[in-house]
Amino acid sequence: MTDDVLDRAPDDRVQVLDAEGQVTAPDLVPDLADETLVGMLRDMRFARRFDERMISLQRQGRLGTYASLAGQEGSQIGSTYALADDDTLFFQYREHGALVARGLPWEYVLYWMGHEAGNAALADINVFPLNISIGGHIPHAVGWSWAAKRKGDDRVGVVHFGDGATSEGDFHEAMNFAGVFDTPTLFVCNNNQWAISVPRERQTASETIAQKAAAYGFDGVQVDGMDPLATYVVTKAARERAVDPPDGTPRPVLLEAVQYRFGAHTTADDPDVYRDEDEVERWRERDPLTRFEAFLRDRGLLDDDRLDAMDAEIADTLSAIVDRAEEYAPDPTDLFADVYAESTPNVDAQQEYFEALRDRHGDDALLDDW
Repeated sequence: MTDDVLDRAPDDRVQVLDAEGQVTAPDLVPDLADETLVGMLRDMRFARRFDERMISLQRQGRLGTYASLAGQEGSQIGSTYALADDDTLFFQYREHGALVARGLPWEYVLYWMGHEAGNAALADINVFPLNISIGGHIPHAVGWSWAAKRKGDDRVGVVHFGDGATSEGDFHEAMNFAGVFDTPTLFVCNNNQWAISVPRERQTASETIAQKAAAYGFDGVQVDGMDPLATYVVTKAARERAVDPPDGTPRPVLLEAVQYRFGAHTTADDPDVYRDEDEVERWRERDPLTRFEAFLRDRGLLDDDRLDAMDAEIADTLSAIVDRAEEYAPDPTDLFADVYAESTPNVDAQQEYFEALRDRHGDDALLDDW
C-alpha cells in the first residue's frame, strides 16, 4: 500500500472501479484475500437489506425515525475493512454499514426502537455512541485520538459525518485542533450531495470539501465513495500516515467520499420535494453493490449460487436480530437512569412515585397510562 494516493490534488478523485465494476487503476487494486473481497460484498448486501428492513419496521410502527444508508455502502464497508479492529469509530447516524463490518450487535436495533441499551452495546466493537447532533461528535473523536497518541497507542480515531456537518463550528474546531496537535484522526466526510434539503453547492463555495484540510495543515483527498476498493485504499493509506508515516510525523487526514443518498434523509423526510428522480436514477447507475458484484464475478469469485446462499444467510441473520430485539423487555425504571451523572432529589422522588404505582398496578397497566 502506497502513500501516494494521499498526495493528489483534492479534486483528483481516487477511483479503482468504474460504474460497471471494471478496474480503472490496476496499480491501486489492494492485495486482499478472496474471502475478504467476498466478505466485503456480503457486508454491503447485509447493510442494504438491513436498511430496507428497518424502513419497513418504521412504516409498521415497530421502529422509531430511521436514517437510511442506501447508496453509501461502498464508503462505509470499504473504509472500515481498512482499519485495525481496535481503532475506534465515531459516527453520525447513517453509517450502519461501518457497524456491520464490525459485526453489528443485535442490540443496535434496540436504539432505533428507543432503548439506550442499543448505544451501550457499541462499546464492545470499539464504536462510540451514535450521535444525533450534527457534527457534535467530531471534537470527541479528536480528543480520543489525542489521548491515544499521548498514551502511545498505535490506534486511530475514525469519525464519519456528512457534508452538512462541514458547516458546523465543531467541524472546524476539531480540524484545527487535529492539525495543531498532529492527532491520529481520520475525518471521513460522507458527501452524499444533500444535507436534508440543502444541496452540496449551497453548503460551501469551495470546489471540494477535501481541500478544506489545507487550511488546517494536513492533507485532504477526494475518493469515489461508491467504490469500496477505492475507499479501502485511501483509508489504508490514511491510517498508515496517522500511525506509521514514512517521515516519522503522524498526521490526520480528511477523506471526502463522494457518493449519493438514494433514499430520504430519514423516514420523516420526503426527498421528492427538493430533488428530481432523474438525478437519483443517474446516481443509481453507480450503485456500489452492482459494480462490486460485477468485479467479483469477473474475477471468478462469485456466481448465482454463491450469491443466493449469501442472501439466504443474510435473511436468516437479519430475521434473528429483529426477533431478538422485539423480544427485549426493558425495565421501566430505566427512564430515570443516567438523567444526571448523580441523581437529584427530584429525580429520586419521581422514581419512588413511579415504583409505588408500578407495585400497585403492574407494568402493563402503568405503562399504558404513563
